[in-house]
Amino acid sequence: MLSILVGLIAGLASVALKNITHFISTIFEEGIIQSYHTYWYFAFPCIGLLLTLLVRKYVLKSDVSHGIPMALFSISKKEGKVSRKNTFSSLLTAPLTVGFGGSVGLEGPSVATGAAFGSSIGQLFHMKAQTRKLLLVCAAAGSLSAIFKAPIAAILFAIEVFSLDLTFASLLPLLFASAAAVVTRIWVIGEQYIVNFKDIQHFEIKNILFYALLGILASLVSVYFSKVYFTTENQFRKVNNEYLKVVLAGIILGVLTFLVPPLYGEGFSFMNNLIAQNYDQALETFLFKDTIESSWVILFLIFGLILLKPIATSVTLSSGGVGGVFAPVLFLGAVTGSFFVNICKQFGFYLPSSNFTMVGMAGLMAGVLQAPLTAMFLIAEITGGYELFIPLMIVVGISFMISKAFSDSNIYTKELKDKNALITHNKDQAVLTLLKLDRIIEENFVKLKPQMTLKDMLFTAVVKSKRNLFPVVNEEEELVGVITLDDIREMMFDTSLYDAVLVEFLMHDAPDYIYYGKDDMQMVMGKFQSSGAWNLPVIKEGKYVGFVSKSKMLTAYRRKLITY
Repeated sequence: MLSILVGLIAGLASVALKNITHFISTIFEEGIIQSYHTYWYFAFPCIGLLLTLLVRKYVLKSDVSHGIPMALFSISKKEGKVSRKNTFSSLLTAPLTVGFGGSVGLEGPSVATGAAFGSSIGQLFHMKAQTRKLLLVCAAAGSLSAIFKAPIAAILFAIEVFSLDLTFASLLPLLFASAAAVVTRIWVIGEQYIVNFKDIQHFEIKNILFYALLGILASLVSVYFSKVYFTTENQFRKVNNEYLKVVLAGIILGVLTFLVPPLYGEGFSFMNNLIAQNYDQALETFLFKDTIESSWVILFLIFGLILLKPIATSVTLSSGGVGGVFAPVLFLGAVTGSFFVNICKQFGFYLPSSNFTMVGMAGLMAGVLQAPLTAMFLIAEITGGYELFIPLMIVVGISFMISKAFSDSNIYTKELKDKNALITHNKDQAVLTLLKLDRIIEENFVKLKPQMTLKDMLFTAVVKSKRNLFPVVNEEEELVGVITLDDIREMMFDTSLYDAVLVEFLMHDAPDYIYYGKDDMQMVMGKFQSSGAWNLPVIKEGKYVGFVSKSKMLTAYRRKLITY
């Protein structure tokens, strides 16, 4: 029942986000903007980014996280808890970014909004952590299901990207949430798809080599997209002033959209014209529109889109814009497929343009998002049939395989994987990621000072402690050594040594150290394995905190594994 409720709310949120954005963009395109090549058209992306920044700073007073990475982090490190502010933060900021021409999509913000609602409902009904995480994933799947009207692809996305185990307990809630979201979408805005595709041609075996070549091209474009995305993100991180970021991004986006107007916004209308081979309408806003009769000019313009779309998307997101990469990836896939068809045409090979354009979209999704099943079924559901399934399998498989060889993580998961905060289908790694260091630190150890005598140590620590391990700290609470009962067993009954031997002569270094905030649980487990120790001290900001025992960690691991 809760999954159905979550699906309904996620569907409504997605539709609301889409309609608000469409309302803003329609005002500009049909009201204020009379010509694509005007000063205002050049300035709108900058205005949108600036308004987004102002809303974040003065209304929300917090950053707006990218939707899917935020949801993944909430699952791995926050037990499925998402800030309630996320239920409306993307609704306020994403329409400003996309409606004013930011070259991104609305899928990420939709997922962020849906995930926040799913988490909030789970907390409202006092669900346990595992159920709360499931509701969060159900909401995310519902959001994508509502946007693309593709419920099966949304479920597969939850499995591939969110690493959800497909069990009876998770499958039914996912089905209900995804179906409820689609029903909500149809009820509110009707049957239309975001991509209009009607002319499906039968698969011909003679084109199988061309589909394989398209898979290779899609993988190369995918790698290019990822490289541009991460490079741009790293460069913008070096700019500390947020207003300067907006100005730089506004200038770059303004120039790009002025020269190449299809980069403005999500670009679905351009995609539809490209799929239908309406090149006159697709390219009419270019500065070079008077020369589009030449097939080589069309080829050159489409190739320019392949090069520039990743830059426009990366700049929009890296400068603080709120949006997703689903739509840009689909856009780039359609452009890549069309480019391939047109270049083959120059060499005398006439291929079904619409088929290759749609399959190219799946190839880019498989390469950039590394979600091959999602890519296949999304295009199959959008096209309303399975005529393209064999070419989809070929292109998606090749693109995924090659892009995976270049990078083991996608743009959603790379940063989380670098922080070891990513849940995967590897159960051992996933359980370690879910463990909390705070919950296994033991602090009931009697601390010693380096200048204490053996007598002081025996009567103030050993006789009063139930542990056989003693940390030695200085006046600043910094750990300078450890002592075990085995270290003093031979002398603890020799009274002649009581005043002659000091703790600093007996202490020794720990086998290894756990650094709070720096070492994740996988690193902690690795230190236990490499050192052979049963207890390791925890250091936080240079100060001694306590110890972690291997036995307690393994007990926590077993308990988490049972409930995972």
